[in-house]
Amino acid sequence: MLKDLVARCRSYRRFYEEEKIPAETLRELVDLARMTASTANSQALKFRICSTDEENERVFGTLKWAGALPDWDGPVKGERPSAYLIILCDLALGKNKLQDDGITAQTIMLGAVEMGYGGCMLGNVERKRLAELLDIDTAKYSIDLVLALGKPKEKVVVVPVGADGDVRYYRDAEQVHYVPKRSLDEIIL
Repeated sequence: MLKDLVARCRSYRRFYEEEKIPAETLRELVDLARMTASTANSQALKFRICSTDEENERVFGTLKWAGALPDWDGPVKGERPSAYLIILCDLALGKNKLQDDGITAQTIMLGAVEMGYGGCMLGNVERKRLAELLDIDTAKYSIDLVLALGKPKEKVVVVPVGADGDVRYYRDAEQVHYVPKRSLDEIIL
């Protein structure tokens, strides 16, 4: 069952924007994150929930969506996320909590998939601009990751890495998103 959940937990970049995620559900996802492991139990990560149309528009304008798809500027209106969770680090409690960010982000994404949603972890963020737009004090908090969330509108298919070894994701003419994955034998030394 966990393997199925992990397999369904893909990076979704197109959503049914009109399908909102209830505020309580977003709080539940943050609560899942609260229960994850934390380096030295510092619990330095904090979260900013954005789910209003106005906030979402601000966040969206600071994100870069798909490096392997250079001709795609991200989801169009109507296919954008209905919510964002911004993962911040409280600098008074620690810094450079990359392990915590990863554990937390994956936990939130697994929770979202289990609840019928999906998302995308975005690290290519105009952090300074985002902080200004959301009034985040960068002397107190670093913006580590942005999680885009919503009801997925696209199909994502995992395929084996081809003979050429290319691991870049791609889309076909019907906008099906393909993600090449190395074989189990290839990654076990």
